[in-house]
This record gives sequence, C-alpha cells and structure tokens, in this order.
Amino acid sequence: MKNNFDFKLLTNDNESRLGILSTSNGLINTPTFMPVGTSATVKGIMPEQIIATNSEIILCNTYHLMLRPGIDIIKIFGGINNFMKWKKPILSDSGGFQVMSLASLAKSSDEGIKFKSHIDGKKIFMSPESCMDLQVTFDVDIAMVLDECLPFPADYKSAQKSMLRSMSWAERSKKSWFKRQGKGLFGIVQGGIYEDLRINSVDMLQNINFDGYAIGGLAVGEGQEEMLKVLDYTTKLLPIDKPRYLMGVGKPDDIVKAVLKGIDMFDCVLPTRSGRTGQAFTRNGPINIRNACFARDTSPLDEYLPNSASNNFSKAYLHHLFKSKEILGAVLLTIHNISFYQWLMQSMRDAIKNKKMAEFSSNFLEMYTSTIK
Repeated sequence: MKNNFDFKLLTNDNESRLGILSTSNGLINTPTFMPVGTSATVKGIMPEQIIATNSEIILCNTYHLMLRPGIDIIKIFGGINNFMKWKKPILSDSGGFQVMSLASLAKSSDEGIKFKSHIDGKKIFMSPESCMDLQVTFDVDIAMVLDECLPFPADYKSAQKSMLRSMSWAERSKKSWFKRQGKGLFGIVQGGIYEDLRINSVDMLQNINFDGYAIGGLAVGEGQEEMLKVLDYTTKLLPIDKPRYLMGVGKPDDIVKAVLKGIDMFDCVLPTRSGRTGQAFTRNGPINIRNACFARDTSPLDEYLPNSASNNFSKAYLHHLFKSKEILGAVLLTIHNISFYQWLMQSMRDAIKNKKMAEFSSNFLEMYTSTIK
C-alpha cells in the first residue's frame, strides 16, 4: 500500500526543524540531503551503495531524462524507480535551469521555453504542462514546477519580469498536475536578491497551494552572505507545515547555516563531482587527495564514518589511485563524500532533537572552516 504524501514537523530548535516527509516510496527524515542522480544514476556508484551511505532520497533531472533515454523508454519500465532499480523516493528537478545553462539558443516566452538539445541539436519546446506530463510519466515522488532561471546578477526589472513569468508557470503547472497518492508537487520561490519580489513570490505560490516550497535562484554566484540574507526574509514566510527545499545548495557550511534558518531539504552535485576530481570532505574541511602530502599518509579519511571507503583505505592508497587514474579512486571518494554529507545531516537531526543545534553548528563550523582559505 502506498503512503500518503505528508510532512510532519516533530520539533524545532529555534528556527531549525526536525521532521518526517512521507512519500509513495518511503519516509524521509529532515533535514535531508539528496545526492544528485541527474541521468538516473548517481555517477560511479550503485543503488545499494547509495543506500549504504544512509541516503533516503535522490534527485534526477527532467531535462536530461527527456533527451536521453527519452520518455518512451522510461514509460516501458513504469517510471524512473524501476528503470534504475532504486526503491526509495526520487525528486525530479523540472529542468528549467539546465535548459537555460546547457541548451543552445534557449528562449523563454510566456508560453514556455524553446531550445535546441545540447546532444543532437533537435528543436524542443517545453511548457509547464509538458514538464508536468514528463514528471508524471517518470512517476517521481516529488515533482518541481517549471520555472525560469536568470543568470546572476540580474537587475530589478529583469528579476521582476522573470518572477512573474515563473509564478504564471507555477499556476499552470499546478492545474496540469495529476495528483496521485504519495506524490507531491513543489512550487519554487523566485525573485533574485530583491526582498519585495521574494515576498510577492511566496504570496502567489501560497495562494496556488503546493505540497512543499523550494527556494530557487540561489547558489548562482551571489555568495553565501547574500544567500543567507535572502533566506532570512524568505524562509520565515513559508508555511510551517510544509517542507522547505533550498535548491542546488551546497557546501557543508552552506547547509549548516541554512538549516539554522529553517531549511529542510538540500541537493548539490558537489559531493559526487568532488569525489571524481579528488576532493574529499572531512570534519576539518575539504582536502585534495592528489596533494603530495598524502602520498605516505597511513590514516583513513574518517575512521568514525561507518563505511570502508571512509574508514578502511589509507589516504596514501587513495592518493595512489588518483595519481594512477584508477576508477576506484573516484568511486571510493564519491561514497565517502556522500557518507560525510549524510553524517552531517544525521548529526543536525540529533542536535535539533536534543535542542543543541547552536552548540553543534558552532563547533562544526569552527572546525570545518578553520583550514579553508
């Protein structure tokens, strides 16, 4: 029997929130981090390895999956979960950001987005309605409305026009969304770095009424200080009884500071992309395992993380793998980095439960940022 889509706020510690999100494919403890599986794969690791990191939900991307393998192939399998053999929840990004950043000659209008595929140059039109149709066919647990993503910086007039267009698309998305048991649709707050635009966006989205609310248009170059300023006046306006998702964020210190401001859900390519390029996240900050100082280092990345990628292999061995361009190095660092992120999320959930989030965040940030230049 499928679960209902439901969010329960269990407790809070100041603005930080502890909750449980119920979906058709299982429960998600919040705050949560979603590893990015853009093309129905978290690059380099298998579904059971993702589960072993204590990940409870992953993210896929509508734009990429629409282009390849395409909706007809996914329809054969009855959805993304069956296609990739992932038995837990999936959130699908609508693909608006990828259209604007990857596609050729992308052009937005009030009707939708026209673009050329970055794969074969095929001309494609995506509307809010077709975006919803895709995500329903993908059968994801959480779908996102189509929104317009502006580059940073954007002047006030451009940000206002884009926000209003995104709100119109959000309303059309909701009207064309096929509601099913255990499935949810999130609206996306837009408005750049302009407070009144963000406030207006929240008001319009709440009038439409979504199952959850995302904050978009950040982590695009504005910097952490500006991002946190936007969260200060945006997050507190969102419904208490709905999950809050900060899209595309981010670095561990970004996540901790955003949880302090009431955010529940995060995604970012950083732990997986960094794992493929030799960067490992540790409690003392990120390290580059390619550096010569690790060539004779017999210590593991983290003896306390419960997976062999973190606690069994020496830094010297990992250094050797990357210098030798062995695939195993990228696999092990990817597993470690996702495990580190999930340890961080569990630590914050424990801290919120015990009303010690201020203490935990202070200690973590002091240790983590002490070596970051």
